[in-house]
Amino acid sequence: MHRRMNPRETRRMMQRMGMNMDSVPDVEQVIIKTSSKEITIDQPEVAILEMQGQKIFQVIGGKIAEKTPQRTAPTASKLVVSEADVQLVADQTGKSVEEARKALEECEGDLAKAILLLQS
Repeated sequence: MHRRMNPRETRRMMQRMGMNMDSVPDVEQVIIKTSSKEITIDQPEVAILEMQGQKIFQVIGGKIAEKTPQRTAPTASKLVVSEADVQLVADQTGKSVEEARKALEECEGDLAKAILLLQS
């Protein structure tokens, strides 16, 4: 059978191994944002484990809510593409400067995508 260690022994062993664990007091909310969703955890317990210069955050409990972030409509302002980028795309593809500029705007300034777009 496994012997349970008391918290004091555990703390000493962690210190010998170069580990330190602290709790974060009065946490009201933790928000995790990804490209496809937002996870909100209300009233969680948060602990920080520091080991070998790295911090590990442990979030425990709380009320969890997930939502998909609302995408805003693209703004009316156009992407400003530098003349050097336009000239580079035009030179690489043999297309006109106007075609190169249009491709760069369509590809949101990504040179490689614009070149591939014009070559296909």
